[in-house]
Amino acid sequence: MEKLRIIFMGTPEFAVGILDTILKNNFEVVGVITAADKPAGRGQKLKYSAVKEYALEKNLKLLQPTNLKDETFLEELKNLNANLQVVVAFRMLPKVVWEMPKLGTFNLHASLLPNYRGAAPINWAIINGETKTGVTTFFIDDKIDTGAMILSTEIEITPDENAGILHDKLMDLGSKTVIDTLHLIENDKAATTIQKDTDDIKTAYKLNKDNCKIDWTKSGKEIHNLIRGLSPYPAAWSFFSDKDQEWNVKIYEARFSQQDHTETIGKIITTKKEMKVAVSDGYIEILQLQFPGKKNLKTAELLNGISFGGEAKAF
Repeated sequence: MEKLRIIFMGTPEFAVGILDTILKNNFEVVGVITAADKPAGRGQKLKYSAVKEYALEKNLKLLQPTNLKDETFLEELKNLNANLQVVVAFRMLPKVVWEMPKLGTFNLHASLLPNYRGAAPINWAIINGETKTGVTTFFIDDKIDTGAMILSTEIEITPDENAGILHDKLMDLGSKTVIDTLHLIENDKAATTIQKDTDDIKTAYKLNKDNCKIDWTKSGKEIHNLIRGLSPYPAAWSFFSDKDQEWNVKIYEARFSQQDHTETIGKIITTKKEMKVAVSDGYIEILQLQFPGKKNLKTAELLNGISFGGEAKAF
């Protein structure tokens, strides 16, 4: 049995939950690597990553390289004398970094690999209507999310949960899976499975404005999955128009009801408290949304201050 000296690499809130669990299980973390501070907001003040905030709070040794091949950084990394690196939601590592520790570098990815390699696995699992997903630990190699798998743990996706709820469930599951992986490595019992590539592997593409826009000609189920798969962040969006006004609207919560109708696809139908959009096989009832310059509101609250005419449409 070899005592682990761990360097942890990560950036967002998802990674914080894993790092916290590693420390609570009494593993030694000799250093934390996270993204460089970035200007954010109207004042362009430097914003710390969630992992940096946590590392400062716990008084952990912190490095924030802008270039992972920089000689000074590599020297600092080497001097930490780690024998294992754990990566959660960070960035692609150069070979000189991932092959440095004696026991290797493993990554936790929020999908059942080889499916949903890439930047947004939690979102795409919901967008594509999956009923299960999970987490996988694997040893890093020179490609993205392709290395030999150590552990894979599965979880159900319920029909109405959104990406935020699934994110938290996978953070908990990921924490347990990372601890199990650490125990296996510590006891020299980490057996691996090579990932097999097939033609039907699904990819977790980076989210952008185009793939977050709602296409109202799709089925109600597909639209509902897109909305919940992008909620609470970055949010599905659509243009709404009424008479000579047009808005770019974010939609955070919706419900699909399947039924026959003769309405034009995209027509917005409102009452004093409800809003629904006609789609090919029914209606998408919008439950929570945000107009430009307004707060994120429940539909009933929004309709207190805005009314739509008979020609309102979503497109």
